[in-house]
Amino acid sequence: MQRKQPPAGSPPAPSEYKLGFVLLPNCNALATFAAIDPFRAANYLSAEQLFGWTLLSLDGAPVRASNGVTIAVDGDISSRPVADVIFVCASWTPESYQDASLFAWLRQAARQGVALGGIDTGAVLLAHAGLLNGYRATAHYEHLDAMAETFPDITVCQDLVVFDRDRISCCGGAASMDMGLEIIRQQRGLDLANAAARYVFHDRLRSPGESQLHPVHEPVGSAIHRKLLRSISLMERHIEQPLELALLAKESGLSQRHMERLFRTHAGITPARYYLNLRLDRARGLITQTEMQVLEVAVACGFASAEHFTRVYRRRFGVTPREDRHLGRIPFQFRASPLHASLD
Repeated sequence: MQRKQPPAGSPPAPSEYKLGFVLLPNCNALATFAAIDPFRAANYLSAEQLFGWTLLSLDGAPVRASNGVTIAVDGDISSRPVADVIFVCASWTPESYQDASLFAWLRQAARQGVALGGIDTGAVLLAHAGLLNGYRATAHYEHLDAMAETFPDITVCQDLVVFDRDRISCCGGAASMDMGLEIIRQQRGLDLANAAARYVFHDRLRSPGESQLHPVHEPVGSAIHRKLLRSISLMERHIEQPLELALLAKESGLSQRHMERLFRTHAGITPARYYLNLRLDRARGLITQTEMQVLEVAVACGFASAEHFTRVYRRRFGVTPREDRHLGRIPFQFRASPLHASLD
């Protein structure tokens, strides 16, 4: 498609909206390019350079993404490109990249009025830089609990995408496309956002407030009994002080026997085991993503003693919490031995 030529005497073309993407090692390639592609489509469909983007790394060298793909960049962060918004693109072990020069660069951008965003676990980096205090924010669901525990001044939520004043955060994956499309809608209107979504075969414009943990995102989807979903939701909201199974069943509108049968049918395990696994999975996130003491994690996940917590943790994950604190922060392809959760 050839670029349209404005008629003589027409007003000047709208200024280009500029985006910067800072790619950290092991960033999520899908999330990064899903964020960018709607802008490519919008430029093509409008036949105007409405959006521009620059890829950066800490040192200007190509970045190896979490899927093993090496991504070339346009420069390093010292090049300071002009941008309306800068996104930090991360994925695994975001706490490993607390780079002082990056944080200083981001703080300076914020002082200059540049909006800041985080993709996948990029918001965790913004939080460590002190740039999300007083804001709502989201990240990949694996990091939400640790983020909430570590940064009490941030309102951490489970939304796919969060726009809060001059901060944007996104849980990653396909949700990055929703984020990009929402920026197009805000900057250039709903018609162009819809056209771009259609062009990249995105079936609908999901609203920023939609939850990343909605039941239909589960593999079995809405086939799960709604009262079983209610039971699971109650478990998730009562991690630190677990509910007795009898009360859990009552609050779910089930008899305890019926609840047992539903869990065995749909999850293949008992409600007690499912609840324990939920608490241990929450604990593992806090162990590997924060510096909380083992006893603090145990209490936060409903265990009365560090000894009992350590015993059941090792039974589920094959390592103690202290061992996992070191091993669990190593991307899986570099680990000396596999770490995996049991299925029972």
